[in-house]
Amino acid sequence: MRLDTSQQMRMEQRMVLAPRMIQSMEILQLPLLALQERIEQEMLTNPVLEREDLEQVGPEGPREGGGREVEVAEGERSLLVADDNNKRRDFERLASVGDDFIDYLGRSSYVKARRGSGEPDGKLEAMQNTAAPAKSLNEYLHDQWAFVECEPIISKAGALIIDFIDDTGYVSMELKQLAERLKEEVKMEQMEQALALVQTLEPLGVGARSLAECLEIQLRNSGEDRRLEIELVRNHLKDIEMNRFPQVARKTGRSIGEIKEAVKILSHLDPHPGLQVGARAANYIIPDVFVDYDEEDDAYTARLHERSSPNLRINSMYSKMLKMGKIPTDAKEFLQNSIRTARWLIESIEQRKTTLLRVVNHVLKNQREFLEQGPLHHKPLPMVEVAESLGIHVGTVSRAVSGKYIQTPIGIYPLRYFFSGGTETAGGESVSWDAVKAKLQGIIASEDKKNPYSDEKLVEQLAKHGLHLARRTVAKYRGILKIPPGRRRRQY
Repeated sequence: MRLDTSQQMRMEQRMVLAPRMIQSMEILQLPLLALQERIEQEMLTNPVLEREDLEQVGPEGPREGGGREVEVAEGERSLLVADDNNKRRDFERLASVGDDFIDYLGRSSYVKARRGSGEPDGKLEAMQNTAAPAKSLNEYLHDQWAFVECEPIISKAGALIIDFIDDTGYVSMELKQLAERLKEEVKMEQMEQALALVQTLEPLGVGARSLAECLEIQLRNSGEDRRLEIELVRNHLKDIEMNRFPQVARKTGRSIGEIKEAVKILSHLDPHPGLQVGARAANYIIPDVFVDYDEEDDAYTARLHERSSPNLRINSMYSKMLKMGKIPTDAKEFLQNSIRTARWLIESIEQRKTTLLRVVNHVLKNQREFLEQGPLHHKPLPMVEVAESLGIHVGTVSRAVSGKYIQTPIGIYPLRYFFSGGTETAGGESVSWDAVKAKLQGIIASEDKKNPYSDEKLVEQLAKHGLHLARRTVAKYRGILKIPPGRRRRQY
């Protein structure tokens, strides 16, 4: 076996993404809040980047008379440094520097004058008016458990059980496994006693090991006769889920009316009692794009959220320092890199703004009927078609709409909602799958609840509206809409 080296030449094409292109794609894909965070982070690390609304101190040229003055800010007097031997004006300025300094402290955003003893503290007031964080379910249960009187071993077992109750209120581990975690020897009877005591805590239903047990705990503590409801929960929960009321009536010896009343009571119980305690973070949606109607042009126009296109600029003072060239080499290299990074960011944000507006305006031209008449008139709009019309790559369109929302006259929608496939009606009209789902939902909402449509009947009803779909397709979209099959929708 022989090993040797050799030199060869060949031509090939490779796609190499420059750092500038990578940053541009990242900025384009960021939603509004992430873009704001990225800008704030860049402004903290890059000293040459600033917003245009910030006032800036910059050196001015020489002033007539041999001196030069520095403009500190609008409305403030200039500092005159004289080059002659006459110091009279300098001493006059020194005499009044105390008044100027106090006035500066009152207006400065960085240095504040010391408060008087009788003045309120704004930060302290804000802290006092801020709501305290809500207790977690674990803390809430432990606070109650501290007042439960029982044997020490049962108290320890109950505290351990509480630690293994999840956010929904259910015990997440078997009692036998929990008993093995205790450092002291405990019997299963004692674990059962501890669990029974934990199940008496508020909110009712916590400490359950199954849905049936959770509902039964709430029924037992209702203070009324709930024997029928408890029997349904223990033995017929699956039949109730499948809407088999006649079978449940035969097995229990009760009428369908009584079963319906019992099921109505069960529907008012909480299957996740643990969620009643503690704060739940709400996911806020801030639209990246707003749609307005222009009556004069009879057209819908798009505008970006003001925070998605901030006015950034490069600090002129650092640019002048770089042009003067009287700075150390390492400082000059640092400024050059910082200015280059800032320019890339500013250009990427502008490109994001342009691309996003182009994509949204193309969507508005194709979805005017949707904006005026609702989801039933939603049209299919593949991303490939938009990319070809705008002369950009389909990946650019995908990044432009990723994670972004648009506020229309009929509500807020994910921007990706407008890009979907579809089908054609018998008349040759294009209809998106979202419009098909809206039509399907409307047909089911208007059906006879005592004799609901099966999937085959739904196919026939959609065909009457010009939509010819397979039964499995109807079943698929019915499942996406979380609509149960016909036998479970039937009302007795």
